[in-house]
Amino acid sequence: MTKMTFTAHPMLLGFEQLERMVEQATKSGNDGYPPFNIEQTGESAYRITLAVAGFSQDDLSITVEANKLLVRGRQAPDDTARVFLHQGIARRQFQKSFVLADGVEVVGATVENGLLHIDLKRIEPEKVVQNVEIRKG
Repeated sequence: MTKMTFTAHPMLLGFEQLERMVEQATKSGNDGYPPFNIEQTGESAYRITLAVAGFSQDDLSITVEANKLLVRGRQAPDDTARVFLHQGIARRQFQKSFVLADGVEVVGATVENGLLHIDLKRIEPEKVVQNVEIRKG
C-alpha cells in the first residue's frame, strides 16, 4: 500500500514545499522548554512570547533563515560557589524553532520582565492578474 499525501492530488500543483514545512514543524522542539505563547495581535500581526527567566538580552539570539525562526538561549556558566537548598529555575540552554509561512516577517523583538516578545507581521503580496496569450500550435 502506498502512502497518499495531500500533495498527490492532481489539482494541487506546486505545494510540495507545504508538505515539507508541515513535516519540519512536527519535528521542531516538542520538549516544552521554555514555555511559550503565540497570539494574534492584529488582522495580520502575531506575537510569540517565550518565558526566559534568568536570561539576559546578551544570552539570547534570534535568526530567520528559509522561513524558519530560530530562538536560542545560552547562559555563561555560573562559576560562583553557591549552595542551593532548592534549584527550580532552569539554567539550561535551549533552541526553539518555528516555521513561518511565506510573507510572514519578524518586525522586532524585546525582552521585558523575563519574557522575550517576538513580533511578526504578514506582508500581503500585491495581487496581479496575468493574461496568458493562446498561440496557434
